[in-house]
Order: sequence, then structure tokens, then C-alpha cells
Amino acid sequence: MPALSQKFYLKKAGLEIPPIIFGTSSLGNLYEALSWEIKRAIVSETVESVEPPVVLDTAGKYGAGLALETIGKLLRELEVTSDDVLISNKLGWLRTPLQGDEPTFEPGVWKDLKHDARQDISYDGILRAWEQGAELLGEEYSPELVSVHDPDVYLAQATNKSERAKLLDDILGAYQALEELKDAGETSAVGVGSKDWKVIRELHTNVDLDWVMFANSFTVWSHPKELLAFMEELAADDVYIINSAVFHSGFLVGSNFFDYKKIYTDHIEHRSKFHWREKFFAICSKFNVSPAVACIQFGMSPSQVSSISLNTSKPERIRANIRAIQIELPAEFWEAMKDEGLIDRDYQYV
Repeated sequence: MPALSQKFYLKKAGLEIPPIIFGTSSLGNLYEALSWEIKRAIVSETVESVEPPVVLDTAGKYGAGLALETIGKLLRELEVTSDDVLISNKLGWLRTPLQGDEPTFEPGVWKDLKHDARQDISYDGILRAWEQGAELLGEEYSPELVSVHDPDVYLAQATNKSERAKLLDDILGAYQALEELKDAGETSAVGVGSKDWKVIRELHTNVDLDWVMFANSFTVWSHPKELLAFMEELAADDVYIINSAVFHSGFLVGSNFFDYKKIYTDHIEHRSKFHWREKFFAICSKFNVSPAVACIQFGMSPSQVSSISLNTSKPERIRANIRAIQIELPAEFWEAMKDEGLIDRDYQYV
């Protein structure tokens, strides 16, 4: 299979971006601790499967900096030059010493870590995260795309309007720092990654964003019309749109994690999700369609979405994911999805 050559243009920053971006949470031991050999194979297969530049999406939160550290070491080991890779670093979490048996952030999710992490979103905090990220990656791999990570989680801490206003000021201060880094030529494009797309919409009114990444927001499971309208607004403003987490933490392809939380078939509030998935799997089986391909294809279906970010812990999935963005599924499959009420009947992109 030849390397993927297609590119889209991140207009505000003058960068060429492929339609697939590679998430790196697995390099930070998300759900399982991978061996060095598997991590090396993931990065090797990634850089070989896309014509340069390949884009790696990472964050200080991923394994408390482990993903950043691993990326830097493996790129050097594989002799990948900085011209051949673009790194997106979502900032807002700092590596800290591990005090107990496991990290205090997202307990049970990250495995075999040697450090903890804490959220630090503010003007000074984002600069600290930038400096730590640069140190973990190595100076030759300075991130070209930067963002504030999980601003929605940060805002969700507020218990009243006054507290939320203070937290929002922290976030806007963080973006001031990112804009200064961009103005100084330290990085090229400022964006945002968030699970709550409405927080992205709120920030769009206050910050000149170059790109956005929606996580767990626009999927075959959930695709609100209001979000589609916002995508149209972003596209009109030349904001580059990346979709991510289209499997809802793997639930839509068979896992029992939904949006990073384990769910159970015997829990009354979870049953509707399992029922939806049963119908989804049945339609996929009927039309011989992979659930993963269906999720990927739907996640990329709006014309405003330029790239999709996919993460895997299996090297053999890299090229399978690339094939998945190039497959055209039969119209009858999507029609069956609409007939079963799994996709809105008036959804126009499939």
C-alpha cells in the first residue's frame, strides 16, 4: 500500500495537513502498558504510511508526559527529521512526582506510570507546560500546533458563575501565552481540543483560533445539528477542523469504555448505549461493513471536517485506518442506519 499523499491546507498557518492525524495516547500507556518494541512499531509504521509531514497529536496529560518522552526518543531512534513530522501538543498538564501506587489524575485509566500529572491552566502554567513539553520531546521536535487541553474539564470545576468567570480568565490568559509563542515564531498554529464542543464555540468568540479538535462530540452516535451549524461557521472563518474520538473510547467498536469511563450492561442508565450498539453491529454485519470503518467514515463525512485523529495500540491498525478513510460505503448501509433511527433522517452528508 503506497504512502498516503493527500493533504489539506491549514490556511491561517500555511501548513499542509494529511486527512489522518495520529493520536498518541497509547504511547502514554492508555488502558495498557505497551512494550517499547510495540511503541517503536507504531511510530515506525506511522511515519512510513504518510508522505511527509506526518502529524502526531499528543499532550502532557498522556501518561503524565510519557507519550511526549516516547515520541522524542523514537523519532530520534528512527532518524525522523523535524521536516518530516508535525507535532500537535495540547498543553495544560504538568508532569509531577508520583506519590502513591498510581496517578491521581484519571485513576485506573493509565497503566504503569512513573509520574503523576496536574492541570495547570493559566498564562504562566501554559508556558511551564510548553517548556516541559519541549524538554520531554527534545529541542529538535518543537510542536508546530499547540492548544489548551481540556478547557471544558477545567471550567467544569466551577460551582457558580463567579468561579467559572475566574476559570475562563485563566484559560484566556493561557491563550495569550500561546499567541505570544506564535508571534515569536516558536510555534505556528494555535487551536483547542475539547470534549465539550460548546466550550470550543465559547472560546471561538474570544480567541483567534487557527484550528479546533472536537473529541467525543461528532460521531455516528451523536451528531447534533447545532454542532454542524457551528462547523459551518468555523469553516467560513478559515478555522481548520479535526475530528477525534469517533469511537467513544472504543465503545462503538466493542469495548466497555464509553468516553473514558467503564459502563456495564446491568446498569439501567447504560442499557440504551448497549442497545444502540447491538443495532449498529447488526446493520454492519448485514452489509459486511466494519464498525470501525463506519465510525471513521461518518466522522469525516461533513465537508467542513478536514482531518480525523485516530489512535491505536496496534501497529497493524495504522494502514487499516488509512484504508478506512479512503473507503466509500454503500448508500444502502447509511439508509439502513437512518431507517433504524441510528442516524438522523435528514442528515445530508451520508
